[in-house]
Amino acid sequence: MSLHIYDTSTRAIREFVPVEAGRASIYLCGATVQAPPHIGHIRSGVNFDVLRRWLARSGYDVTFCRNVTDIDDKIIRVSAEEAVSWFVIAERNQRAFTWAYDTLGCLPPTVEPRATGHVPEMITLMERLIERGHAYASGGDVYFSVQSYADHYGKLSNQKLENMRAAADTDDETCKRDPRDFALWKGAKPGEPTWPTPWGLGRPGWHLECSAMATKYLGPTFDIHGGGIDLIFPHHENEIAQSQAAGDGFARYWMHNGMLKIGAEKMSKSLGNSLLIPDMVQKVRPVELRYYLAAPHYRSSIDYSEEALLEAAAAYQRIEGFVTRAAEVIHDVDADAPLPQAFADALDDDLGTPQALAVVHEVVREGNVALARGDKEAIARLLAETQNMLDVLGLDPRSPQWRGAGSDLSPVVDALVAVALEQRKAARARKDYAAADAIRDQLTEAGITVEDTPHGARWELSR
Repeated sequence: MSLHIYDTSTRAIREFVPVEAGRASIYLCGATVQAPPHIGHIRSGVNFDVLRRWLARSGYDVTFCRNVTDIDDKIIRVSAEEAVSWFVIAERNQRAFTWAYDTLGCLPPTVEPRATGHVPEMITLMERLIERGHAYASGGDVYFSVQSYADHYGKLSNQKLENMRAAADTDDETCKRDPRDFALWKGAKPGEPTWPTPWGLGRPGWHLECSAMATKYLGPTFDIHGGGIDLIFPHHENEIAQSQAAGDGFARYWMHNGMLKIGAEKMSKSLGNSLLIPDMVQKVRPVELRYYLAAPHYRSSIDYSEEALLEAAAAYQRIEGFVTRAAEVIHDVDADAPLPQAFADALDDDLGTPQALAVVHEVVREGNVALARGDKEAIARLLAETQNMLDVLGLDPRSPQWRGAGSDLSPVVDALVAVALEQRKAARARKDYAAADAIRDQLTEAGITVEDTPHGARWELSR
């Protein structure tokens, strides 16, 4: 079976056939950096990181472009409220997003373009649209004419043009030929950043930037465009309209992840129910938070509760426990070992992570049985299968991301704990159990859990 994905534009599961054989191109709508990220934002990053990893594991050379919207109405509004420059807001929050993506184990994008760095490409795109009769300049702004694209506009969101409301994206709607026309470029206003164009000073509209950046880095036609389901309309609908009206094929597949909610409400900054990443990784470890976000199907909604979060953390710890114990028996894992077919089939079926993780847990159960009977051959096979599956999901507890490899202190900690455990072993050998217990208690106070196993004492940082 090859990868099949749900395409929002056709509302059907389609086989993935790339523009270029052996290569896969993905554009993900990334952060609008007016505030730091909550877990609803980072869910999208995790979901599409799994897609990227699976495509790479399936043999594709993946180009992954994730943009940053570093200028828009919201950023300007926050800068006014805080009485600081817009770029201070953008830079501060982009760093917060980058930290959050890195903390949850998302691979760095191939390219991460900022909107403000691509104004020349936006100007070129507007010129193409005006020449083709799909855009017009008015009152210092530039607008896309929805009526000029009436036969196609609304297909992604499954809406009819006559039922759509006004775009309501400018202060003065009288400059528009049709209230549903959307702004490609907004004329200069006092206190706002501006760039020169043939139509006067101004700044980008929200939708224009993604079309300009996606085609610059991925070409006029590319494979997959992703983002949250809340972006289908108007953002992605408008991207399609302006790109295809200009003559580009644009995205061949549209993938949208579901929302993260608290109760019946979509998680948002305006509702004050945001769960920011630094706060969340105080509740559970980053890898456990990633498990929580990756475990549901990407198109499903997640109704957040701390109980569900802790259940996910416990589920991950069961996997981690097997990997840790098995690795004490089998030191070298075959990274090229084949994945279980059921796992591959699950991910090929529209990135079915719930079914894929069910396979992981089944293999872990088999692995624990093999550990109990000391079957090294079975342990080696099942550990390799488990780690290779977890690598695809970005959840391998032995990966440098989660082991903390590269820390200057990790070899020192390993050596010191080894010395303490040797002293404890010697105390037990001479039947000085009080001394042995005292060493164990001191390690516990230091945040280190010691477990006695048939293969000797093992330790880990307390959770």
